Amino acid sequence: MKTLHTRFSAETTVPYFAGFGLWRQLDGFLREAYASHRKFVIADENLARLYSQSTDALGETYEWLVFPAGEAEKSRERKAALEDELFKRGAGRDSVLIALGGGVTGDLVGYVAASFQRGLPLIQMPSSLLAQVDSSIGGKVGINHPAGKNLLGAFYHPAAVFADISLLRSLPDEELYNGMGEVIKYAVILDDRLWQILEEESSAILERDPEVLQNVITRCAKLKIDVVEQDEREGDFRSLLNWGHTVGHAIERLSDYHVKHGFAIAAGMMIAAVLSRDVLGYPEERVMRLKKLLDTYHLSSVDPSAYSFEEIWNAIQTDKKARGGKPRFTLMAAPGQPELFYGIERQELENGLEAVCDLY
Repeated sequence: MKTLHTRFSAETTVPYFAGFGLWRQLDGFLREAYASHRKFVIADENLARLYSQSTDALGETYEWLVFPAGEAEKSRERKAALEDELFKRGAGRDSVLIALGGGVTGDLVGYVAASFQRGLPLIQMPSSLLAQVDSSIGGKVGINHPAGKNLLGAFYHPAAVFADISLLRSLPDEELYNGMGEVIKYAVILDDRLWQILEEESSAILERDPEVLQNVITRCAKLKIDVVEQDEREGDFRSLLNWGHTVGHAIERLSDYHVKHGFAIAAGMMIAAVLSRDVLGYPEERVMRLKKLLDTYHLSSVDPSAYSFEEIWNAIQTDKKARGGKPRFTLMAAPGQPELFYGIERQELENGLEAVCDLY
């Protein structure tokens, strides 16, 4: 097992544990830190069916709350339903919530933890590649709104993150590819060595080689931790992690969330790369190298031309980074040289979308 730490202050340090078969480590952590707390595992129906026996084997009482799977559940209605159920079961400040699942579960349960009786201890146990390398780290929790993705939420740090890599064995191939969208993001913006590993070890990653996966996951987690420690509440530098997300979030919303996050972000990264090339001189070689890597990991299935320019332009007006009705992008001027909150003109985006569509 490998252990990383996100340190915000002497008082706030979040451990991140990555390894295989971490149920007993989770149980030991809870016995030490929250011995007298009631323990609620909150998971979607798919994860509950697979792993509810795991807590039974620990000899400790864990209570399960189960909800339907899917991005549509990241809503005000589902948050309220979970809160109602917690009240019904008599949960109080002496309760700890364990979010077992992917990004939807982590974001939703994290927001419940942040607001229920003004805050309950939270454990993140991410079960998807995407959640292990991204959404479980950094304390951003929340739900979607009809106006856009993640528009309601809070910054609320878990007491710990347990990234059990053995949970990825049951992950459908599509979800593995979905997580690789965020992994590739880290490579492009922060780590050329990771980019090289993704190219050279693609077969091992796609075959879920445990050692290679652990190396990639912990490398990505360390990259995100380094960024989050510098900018806990997304004031400026943390927006670097939004590479590909401006148009990516728009595609998710326009598809009514039928397009999964990593696939939408892959299309958004291509648009951001082309815009970076056209307005900032980002190397053409890296644009095409990115396209090849997305092809390798089956992430080129979303054609932006499925949506009209007007639909995309209107959708990004409600992006959290927009200012004065003008979309702001994270772009790259050169390797290792990000341009944050870069204002893109309407015609520039239209030209960029046309150029990307030509590559699909």
